Amino acid sequence: MTAKTVLGFDFGTKSIGIAIGQQLTGSASPLTSIKAVDGIPDWQQIAALIEEWQPDLVVVGLPLNMDGTEQEMTQRARKFANRIAGRFGVKVATQDERLTTADAKARLFELGGFKALTKGQIDAVSAVLIIESYFENQY
Repeated sequence: MTAKTVLGFDFGTKSIGIAIGQQLTGSASPLTSIKAVDGIPDWQQIAALIEEWQPDLVVVGLPLNMDGTEQEMTQRARKFANRIAGRFGVKVATQDERLTTADAKARLFELGGFKALTKGQIDAVSAVLIIESYFENQY
């Protein structure tokens, strides 16, 4: 198995969390979160990250309802994933992201208490969890 670099996105209408992962280790690290205006990011920032990290795969979290059905945000995240594939010519996968925000808050709280819970950090750690759950579902 070749070591794959994976860029993960936690799509949101106001903020998009981003993380980088390595398939070989099955782990990921938070990178940043970028502002979005009604779900539209600054594509230059995303282009710069793709240029810098040269990912083999981009994974976008898919927000589903707890029963697994789709919601408006599911469609918007899917559209965001399609735009990344179309603009940058990279392979894109989606990953069910139910509970990642709650998990991200719990993980950050363990690490640093309430002070760790900034919105940007929560979004970036959510992107980490999206990558990690993607890796777990590959084996």
